Amino acid sequence: MPDAAALSALIGAGLPATYTFLYQRLANVLDRRGTPEPEPDLPPTLQGNLQMPLVADAQQLARRQTELMQLRDALNPYQRGAVPIDSTDEPLLRTLGRLRSLLEEVYGQRLTFTGEQRPASGPYVRQKTDTVRGELTGMEAEIITGEAEVVQDTNTVEAGGKVTGMQADQIGLTRRKRPRR
Repeated sequence: MPDAAALSALIGAGLPATYTFLYQRLANVLDRRGTPEPEPDLPPTLQGNLQMPLVADAQQLARRQTELMQLRDALNPYQRGAVPIDSTDEPLLRTLGRLRSLLEEVYGQRLTFTGEQRPASGPYVRQKTDTVRGELTGMEAEIITGEAEVVQDTNTVEAGGKVTGMQADQIGLTRRKRPRR
């Protein structure tokens, strides 16, 4: 779901916390090779709910590692304090927008901040398949809470094939138990 749009300047005073959150996720995926993060500090500018722990998809991380390293290099002057973090700094907002996009791919979750006109933060799945011969499930979990999205684009489902968007014992914020089948 690459969306290289710049972060919104509407984040304003919340930009330093947003920057810190994104940079810490970048450091985690590069330095710790995507080790799951059970409870990262979430900035007040984050809109929506993330599924915890944050877990990096190893294939996406490998595919995007070079770009992530380039973004870390580009953000180094800000991290060292040589350049101030300023919501009017268009190159910074574009760089953070690109970083956010790559982190969304790696974590499989949308990261939305104050002032942005996009769906709230939370898990998402995009699947594009030509033919389904067996079973294809977009998202499966014990509990799916908050905003979650599955988009599936399939040309053909062969006889006996099955495509499921979301499957969970619990979807949403309700505490009611679903009977087992």
